[in-house]
Amino acid sequence: MTLAMALTMTVAFAEGEENEKTASAEAYSFNIDMTKLGYALHLSVDQYESVKTVQDQFTQEMMNAGASSEEERSRLMDKAISHDLTYMHNILTKEQYKTFVTILNATLKNRGLM
Repeated sequence: MTLAMALTMTVAFAEGEENEKTASAEAYSFNIDMTKLGYALHLSVDQYESVKTVQDQFTQEMMNAGASSEEERSRLMDKAISHDLTYMHNILTKEQYKTFVTILNATLKNRGLM
């Protein structure tokens, strides 16, 4: 009976640990709704295509960060965010960029990444 309880507790603990890892990796998965982002930033047609390209790259870099080891994750996330901000700064107007930074910060905070 004690052995059965110990095994049950071990399985429950491991399951909780796996759920924690999955939730952590999910936080790095970005599915950016370009229609909403385009509307929020009032993007022109040219800007839309450029922003979509940059956000697709950001999504891939964040997925790579989420799939990496814990030691590498922070560095890769910082690198992805830095690239994203640099590229977006070159594409957007000052007002659009301020709005974008606000949206990005809120998203990262809501996912527990900041």
